[in-house]
Amino acid sequence: MTAAFRTLDDASLAGKRVLLRVDLNLPVENGRITDATRLERIIPTMQEITAKGGKLILLAHFGRPKGRDEANSLRQIQPALAHALGKPVAFADDCIGPAAIAAVEKMQSGDVLLLENTRFHKGEEKNEPEFVAQLAVLGDVYVNDSFSVAHRAHASTEGLAHVLPSCAGRAMQAELEALSKSLDHPKRPLAAVVGGAKISTKLDLLGNLTRKVDYLIIGGAMANTFLLAREFPVGKSLVESNMLSTARAIIDAAKAAKCEVVLPTDVVVAKEFKAGAASREAAIGAIADDDMILDIGPRSVARIEYLMQSIATLVWNGPFGAFEIEPFDRGTNEVARTAAKLTRAGKMLTVAGGGDTVAALNKAGVGDQFSYISTAGGAFLEWLEGKHLPGVEALRA
Repeated sequence: MTAAFRTLDDASLAGKRVLLRVDLNLPVENGRITDATRLERIIPTMQEITAKGGKLILLAHFGRPKGRDEANSLRQIQPALAHALGKPVAFADDCIGPAAIAAVEKMQSGDVLLLENTRFHKGEEKNEPEFVAQLAVLGDVYVNDSFSVAHRAHASTEGLAHVLPSCAGRAMQAELEALSKSLDHPKRPLAAVVGGAKISTKLDLLGNLTRKVDYLIIGGAMANTFLLAREFPVGKSLVESNMLSTARAIIDAAKAAKCEVVLPTDVVVAKEFKAGAASREAAIGAIADDDMILDIGPRSVARIEYLMQSIATLVWNGPFGAFEIEPFDRGTNEVARTAAKLTRAGKMLTVAGGGDTVAALNKAGVGDQFSYISTAGGAFLEWLEGKHLPGVEALRA
């Protein structure tokens, strides 16, 4: 995969002004960053660029502002960035124009400058050539280290790659290598866990995976629709009644592609959805009219864990149940811990992504024990769907 994309190994950085696109769209509550994972992942690229004598100029967005909005200023991220990097980080009050130009002109080799939110300008999301040109005058080299926005054809994520010498940063490179190993060129057997509430939001994903994986393991409320499509009762569980024919079509397509669809054989049900609610285990043919399916059952867990013993590569997107509250987190927790154990033993490559997935794996205590955890959200999902990501395509060698 690395041969297919330009990386920092291909770039001359000494004395150069390096425009580095990063993801600093971090969760902030009361002025405090509550999850610095994305920040931590870009530090190695930043350190490498400054160590090689580059003048490091950071491009990023924050929130969804409509024009300049101080509540979405990147200035609030500056202290955490400087602390994580272990060196001063200057700040420019704009990402283009006189303020940005003046700040860049003051820089020495090894210095770091954070430019203001690119989304303060409408030209960013519209990828306007004039805005791209205004960004480009600030740099000699463009490096994209933000896979999480690579599915957006914006000025700072795609446009710049066409007007400056460009390459992928180390975090982007690691993501591309992990994704390539897990779906593009995987060791087989290859399995995918797909959870979540609705088939309708993951049609492209399911369609692509049935053509690529050997086992498609379906969990979450999405599994309810598949069970109902196979004429099993689901009580008052969350279900998409208008997607039954689609679920059957997915099962038929998987069969034609020699992909085995794995659905729950037993579940955990409750009369109400709340923490500590009275619950019971039930076979999928024994769901009462007032039951809600909220997790997979122990036999389903055992079946998936047995299957995993022979799987070489696992891609995971979505939890098995209502993992946010006990006891409906048990299925996700147990399967996640088994996947982590097999990963640690070197028996399985595991790649996971998506907001709920990352939260569920962290809750299970194994968020740092998979081969790779993607924090990319939408970009990860579009990659699973088999779509070309503009920010990645622009970096092809």
